[in-house]
Amino acid sequence: MTRRQKRFAAGRAALTLLTALSALAGAALVGAAPAGAAEQGTPIAPGVAYEEFDIASAKGTTHAHLLTVDLRNPHVRLDLLHPGAVAARATVSQQATAQGAVAGVNGDFFNISETQHPGVQATGASVGPAIAHGRALKAAVPDGQRFGPALPPGTSTEDVLGVGVDRRARLDGLSLAGSVRTPEGRLPLRGLNQYALPVGSIGAFTAAWGSASRVRATCGTDTDRAAPCSTDTYEVTVRRGRVVSMADAPGSGPIARGTTVLVGREAGAQQLRKFFAGERVKVRHRLVASASRVPYRFALGGYPVLDDGQPLPGLDDRASAVRTAVGIADGGRRLLLLALDGAREYRSGLTVAEVASVMRELGSVDAFSLDGGGSSTLVAREPGAAAVSVRNHPSDGVERPVPNGIGVFSTP
Repeated sequence: MTRRQKRFAAGRAALTLLTALSALAGAALVGAAPAGAAEQGTPIAPGVAYEEFDIASAKGTTHAHLLTVDLRNPHVRLDLLHPGAVAARATVSQQATAQGAVAGVNGDFFNISETQHPGVQATGASVGPAIAHGRALKAAVPDGQRFGPALPPGTSTEDVLGVGVDRRARLDGLSLAGSVRTPEGRLPLRGLNQYALPVGSIGAFTAAWGSASRVRATCGTDTDRAAPCSTDTYEVTVRRGRVVSMADAPGSGPIARGTTVLVGREAGAQQLRKFFAGERVKVRHRLVASASRVPYRFALGGYPVLDDGQPLPGLDDRASAVRTAVGIADGGRRLLLLALDGAREYRSGLTVAEVASVMRELGSVDAFSLDGGGSSTLVAREPGAAAVSVRNHPSDGVERPVPNGIGVFSTP
């Protein structure tokens, strides 16, 4: 989906209009820092601060945990938290500790269950694109294959929040551009390390995928996640530019570096059946931004809720839940990482429309919704501690393993 070039504004004014906004959106901040204010709360590291406050919403009081990250500080950077493979999960605190982050929140929605496909393994892989350390890890699944609440009108699984090599945060879209070339011609590549492939397509799986079964990639359709798995599949393994093996069904197990496994369904499978052992094959893929020309240092999926200071049309204003969201302020130089508390007394949560309003009141010009419910987790180091601790109460009672998150890192 093509998104228009984002225009960044300066920090918003203080909360003098809080009462009027609250009457419209049904949510009011209690005890939070003023919008556009300088770093508030408890310092976690240079340029990083933590605070917590109540929000009076239409369905009751919820409690919020907020990280403010100043990217103008040269000692601060953001990157993707992940457990080392696309098709793997770990808790946010485990990921943050393993990667040396000082703080972080959970990330994208993910393939959490496969009740519609008995015997098929849930991969745990995320829905949208992902970039870590400037390297593309995966592309987006078809819209109809996503997990999570319904997407707002005009958004897609290709929407991302990212930080470029210029250290500015942006909302954007990332689409896959790729091909499979043989001496006989070129075929389009429609998937990269994703748990669901478009009908009739070919997808590539690399070492970044991990060892999970690739069968799930051939289940469902572009519009129906619960549709049966395809019976017309084929898999080709390419190592150092040549076909080394073929199989009638997608396999599992780790993929060696320098090796690409091509999985086809329907028309894609029929094309792959024409390959033969020893054939030369060149697989190319990259993620293409719809708006920014600045390469991304990191990016992850979710969906936008606030665009250029305005809530997106059609945001849900009925279903309340525990949420995680990210706001962009000060021309992309300041990020607000918000996670609601899942303790029983606060579990009324917020609607998506209320999330947009709250992020705007906090000074965000653009905002992005991440996975919520039992996934919502915010971690940060206590002063003098060697590892992060969980600051909110996850609604499951314990941290839920998730595929990725946003990590905040501090360098000397």
